[in-house]
Amino acid sequence: MKRSVFALAALLVAAMPAMAQQITRVAVIDMQKIYLTYEKDSYAVRAFEEEKAAVQAEIKRLGDEIRALQSKRLELQASKDAAAVKAVDDLLLKKAQFLSDYIRIKQAELDEKARSLASSDSFAQALYRAIQAVSELEGYSLVISARGGDMVISPVIWYSPMIDITDKVIQSLLGS
Repeated sequence: MKRSVFALAALLVAAMPAMAQQITRVAVIDMQKIYLTYEKDSYAVRAFEEEKAAVQAEIKRLGDEIRALQSKRLELQASKDAAAVKAVDDLLLKKAQFLSDYIRIKQAELDEKARSLASSDSFAQALYRAIQAVSELEGYSLVISARGGDMVISPVIWYSPMIDITDKVIQSLLGS
């Protein structure tokens, strides 16, 4: 009897690390569907989403211009026109710098608008609280937008702080 109790206790102690590991569950949410369902209430949020889409379209357009110039540069390089290659290189540098600055500035603007919207718009606040409540109730650690293909704003809608390893990475870096 004592042996079986001891064996059971040993088994439980051995299994503790496996039970301590959390399984991260990820959920996907279609924000557009929510916005359409609550069309009247979600006007400010939809306007913000449209602005994000416009910024993304402009980033794509500027990137396409750079790619076209790179193709032109290759053609000029093949024709051994050094002066034209230099002129295209200068233009490429200016356009790449402009694109980089544009992305940085628009990202900061959109981040600020998102913070403002999250703190002032009652629909945005209610939506975030609902996402958080459903996620915690269902055991999700991370919620990703189903249509999060843009580069401007993160597709992560909500995440449990339990899966954030930022502080651990910082500690690791400090330790090395």
